[in-house]
Amino acid sequence: METAARTAPAAVIVGIDGPSGTGKSSTSKAVAAKLGLRYLDTGAQYRAITWWMLSNGIDVNDAQAVADAAGKPEIVSGTDPSAPAITVDGADASGPIRTQQVTAAVSAVSAVPEVRTRMTELQRAIAAEAPHGIVVEGRDIGTTVLPDADVKIFLTASAEARAARRNGELKGKEAADLAATQAALVKRDAADSGRKTSPLAKADDAIEVDTTELTLDQVIECVVTLIEEKRSA
Repeated sequence: METAARTAPAAVIVGIDGPSGTGKSSTSKAVAAKLGLRYLDTGAQYRAITWWMLSNGIDVNDAQAVADAAGKPEIVSGTDPSAPAITVDGADASGPIRTQQVTAAVSAVSAVPEVRTRMTELQRAIAAEAPHGIVVEGRDIGTTVLPDADVKIFLTASAEARAARRNGELKGKEAADLAATQAALVKRDAADSGRKTSPLAKADDAIEVDTTELTLDQVIECVVTLIEEKRSA
């Protein structure tokens, strides 16, 4: 019985890490949908708590103030890959968390150990409750959140390619010029990789996939193949 449960095709935990603009979200959602798995965007959770901090007048550059408030907001993540949702204190936060103001502040909030502890506990609970398996995307999934994940993928891409993709996602006043977008991505890379608590890093047993020259469909196909190989092993 134990062996059967462990090797059941649906029971697979997948961690997909990497910096912004590598295609994590689009890839993770599509892979989860194709394989009948749940989906969790951990970055959205950090954005959600950052948005709450900003909305409630917390100085995001005051680590102690952020730490003191870390347990206050109620963050609920939906795990349907076709329609992922996130609420903060019962209010839909899917739009507000994607603003440039939140983007500029999320690294500072995410670096606070109390924030990471709370989010990690929440992420592990969600993964544990996914009966048919889950694709979890973020920056520290394979190294910290789910170190025993069945499959670990680390997506990379050149800074130029990532900036072009990110600019394509932004609209109206949110769309900065390409050079500014690239500079912002590089700055966030440095902040995420350099933080003391759970930095952005490739797990030793993660498979690296460079998406610079690949289409989204090619990346999805690659990741699905890696997961299916693990399932059949």
